[in-house]
Formats: sequence, structure tokens, C-alpha cells
Amino acid sequence: MRGKRILLGITGGIAAYKIAFLIRILKKAEAEVKCIMTPASCDFISPLVVSTLSGNPVGIEFWNKDDGSWNNHVEYGLWADVFVIAPLTTNTLSKMAVGSCDNLLLATYLSMKTNTLVAPAMDLDMYVHPSTQRNLSKIAEDGVEIIPVESGELASGLVGDGRMAEPEHIADAIAHYFDSKTDPIYKGKQVVITAGPTHEAIDPVRFIGNHSSGKMGYAIANEFLMQGAHVTLISGPSNLTLEHPNLTLIRITSADEMLLEVQKVWSECTFGVFAAAVADYKPKERVEQKIKKSEAELELVLTKNPDILLWAGAHKSDEQYLVGFALETTDLRKNATKKLERKNLNMIVMNTLADSGAGFGVDTNKISILDNRNNFETFELKSKAEVAKDVLLFLKKYNS
Repeated sequence: MRGKRILLGITGGIAAYKIAFLIRILKKAEAEVKCIMTPASCDFISPLVVSTLSGNPVGIEFWNKDDGSWNNHVEYGLWADVFVIAPLTTNTLSKMAVGSCDNLLLATYLSMKTNTLVAPAMDLDMYVHPSTQRNLSKIAEDGVEIIPVESGELASGLVGDGRMAEPEHIADAIAHYFDSKTDPIYKGKQVVITAGPTHEAIDPVRFIGNHSSGKMGYAIANEFLMQGAHVTLISGPSNLTLEHPNLTLIRITSADEMLLEVQKVWSECTFGVFAAAVADYKPKERVEQKIKKSEAELELVLTKNPDILLWAGAHKSDEQYLVGFALETTDLRKNATKKLERKNLNMIVMNTLADSGAGFGVDTNKISILDNRNNFETFELKSKAEVAKDVLLFLKKYNS
């Protein structure tokens, strides 16, 4: 589980004390762990213990009344590779089943972009009650994976089903979850991804560039990492960051620098996804000193930048798969088809600034994908994380 981002939700049951052991197991497996606690769970395990073992602050309330800071449930949902609620009490279970949202943990559950696993913990009579079983069935229908309860001595003194799975068994369930999400097509493969803009210097303080944020390329890199690939992410100037044991992040500024880094790794890669918005032109000459504002007009001579995608296509073997991007304002499919053929791509991802919610700087995108076998698919507006999943799924179909 090295590098996996695991979000633990702790609710107010006596089994909460065992979560300290679960956190230790996950940390020893080199996972990243963050925790959210319900206010009631603080009676059973100290937030200080949870924070110390996880190495991260613990979220309890929506906002800190002392300093006014906000615990953003949406960011928790975007950060996590999986959300694990353990112990899951009858009270929280019933709220999940009906979509209730009266604490930070439940708000995060409703905001999750990935799956939720739960480890129920309750007394025997509560566990077998029809309403409990009905609620378990309901959340299972909603896509929640339930880690089975175990049989044994319960807090009430009764013996039977309802005991929370032991921390080791919960950790095994989490590891199995990640194994089930890893596609053998991508696991262990070398991937190069370009992201963000390039900045072409005019003088020491000015440049030619565009509004690309890098969000699409970073989302695709993260999805490949989730699938067990080894990723080299070559990023132009961007405020984004990404950390993972299987990631090599190389930051560059110009198109020439990006091409150089691509040339170093492309021959070793099975997949290449070139999502960067590379500047088409650069100043023919870079002025070494800041250009002073003097004349009413300034003439700037531009020259073409290297075509990185064209180079990769020209140096692609039959065992390599190359994906390009096309952002157009008119004749989207016509222009994308020409680009697909001219640059020897396996597939091309298309979008247009005419679609609301697509383009630079936003968290969503609306794409179509075309491959060199004339397969074509259009997708609805989605988050860029979901778009990344669509790209990899289309690429998987291409390989099958």
C-alpha cells in the first residue's frame, strides 16, 4: 500500500480504540493516512493519539471555532484513494443509508470521488435487527464495500456476530481493494505524461504562454499511478504538485526543455500521454535585459517551437501507445483527425472552448476521443479526475 492515500473515518463505538492499531499497520505499509472523527468517537479514542499515529491533523468539526479555519470535506474526498469507516456504528450506518449529513464524516462520505469501505461494529441484537440489515443492504447497493463483522465476545458480554473486524483483517481488505482496482494492462508499465503550459522567455521578466493549469495532465498521471504504473510527469509551470513513490516529477519551463526530457525517457515507455499545452511559437531571440517601455509599438519576431508530439510519433515503436490532445475552437473532429494521422497517434482526446466547463483552469472537462481505428466516443461534462478514468478505460479497450 505504499503511497496510497487512505482516509479513515472513526465513529463513536467502543471498537474505536482498535483504530490506533490499524493506523500503525497502514503506516508500516507506507500508506498515507488522514483521519476524520465524529464528536462522539472522541469519547473512545483521543484525537491526539490519532493525529500522532497518522502524522496528520484530525478533522472533527466543519470549522475550528478558535481560529475560524474550515475543514473542507470536498478536499478530503478529492485527496483520498479510499475512504474507510471503522468502526461503523448503527447510528452512522442509518444516516449513510438515507443520505443524512450532520457532521464532517458524513459530508465527506457524500463527497467521495472513490469507493468507501466500512467495518460495522455493534452488539449482536443491533446487528441482526431487520433495520440494520436493511441499511447494510442499502449502502451496498450504493457501492459501499462492507468488511464482514466477526463473531466473538462483545462489549455487552454477549457472544456472537457484530464484532468489528480485527485491524489486521481491515488492512487486508484495504489491500485487496487496491489490488482489485489495479489493471494488469498498466501495472508496472512505464508511462510518460506531459502537462501544463510552456513559458517562452521574451526577456528576464516576460514570456509567451497560455492559460493551461496542468490539471488534466496531473489527473491522468494520478490515475496511471492508481493503476500501478511508473509515471514520469514532465510539467510546465504549474502550482500543482503530486507525490507518489512511483512518480518522477520533472519541472521544466520551455518547449525545448520539455522536448529534451521527453527524448530521455520515451524509448523506455509503453504509454505516452501528451496533455501539455505547448506554446507553438517562441521569440526568435531572447533579450538578456528587461525591455524598457519606450516606443508606442514593439515588434517581436517569433519562430516555431519544436513539435514534441510529432517527434514522439516519429520515434514510436509498434509496442508503444501515444495519446495526444487537441483543443480547438472550430472544426474539432476534422482538425483532430488530421493531427491524429500526421503525428502517428494511437488516439487523440478532443475538447473545445465552446463547451461550458471545458478548457483551461477549470476542474471539469468535456471530451471526445478518436483512435486510429476510427472508434469515436463522446463523454459528458465531468471532473478532470473522472475524465482521466475515461481516457484510461478507452486506452484499455484499444489494447484489448
